[in-house]
Amino acid sequence: MSTAENPHAGQGMVVLDIGGDIGALVVTAPQAMAGQEIEICPAGARGDAPDEGGEWWDGDWHSDGHTHGDGHAHTHGPAWPHVSVLARPTPNGSEYAAVFPGLRTGEYDLWLRPDGPTRLSAQVSGGQITTTAWPR
Repeated sequence: MSTAENPHAGQGMVVLDIGGDIGALVVTAPQAMAGQEIEICPAGARGDAPDEGGEWWDGDWHSDGHTHGDGHAHTHGPAWPHVSVLARPTPNGSEYAAVFPGLRTGEYDLWLRPDGPTRLSAQVSGGQITTTAWPR
C-alpha cells in the first residue's frame, strides 16, 4: 500500500524570499508533467558530483529528507536538487509549474529526474523571479 508523504502537497502557496543576489525560478510545464521531478544544477556542472546546492542557493530547502510531492527541492541518494511539477493556483486558474526558490544569480541547467538529457537552461537574477516554460 502506498501513501502520500505529504497529503497537503500543492494546496498552498510557495513563499519566495528573494533580494540581493538571491532570485527564484518558476518553470511552467504542461499538465501531462504533473508529478514529474525536474533537477537543477549550475550551468555546466551536471557532470560533476551532485553538491546538494553548495553555494549556489540559499536556505534550508536542500535537505536529504524525503518530502516528495511537496513542490520543494529535496534529495535522496546521489542527485542534484529537484522539485515536482504541481498545479499552482493563479488568478486565472491552475497552472502547472516547478518552483525553485532561493537561487543565487547565475545560469542553471535543468532536466527530468533521474537522468534525462538537459532540456532547459535559465538565467536567474538576484531580486527577481524568472519564469520560463519547459520545452514541449
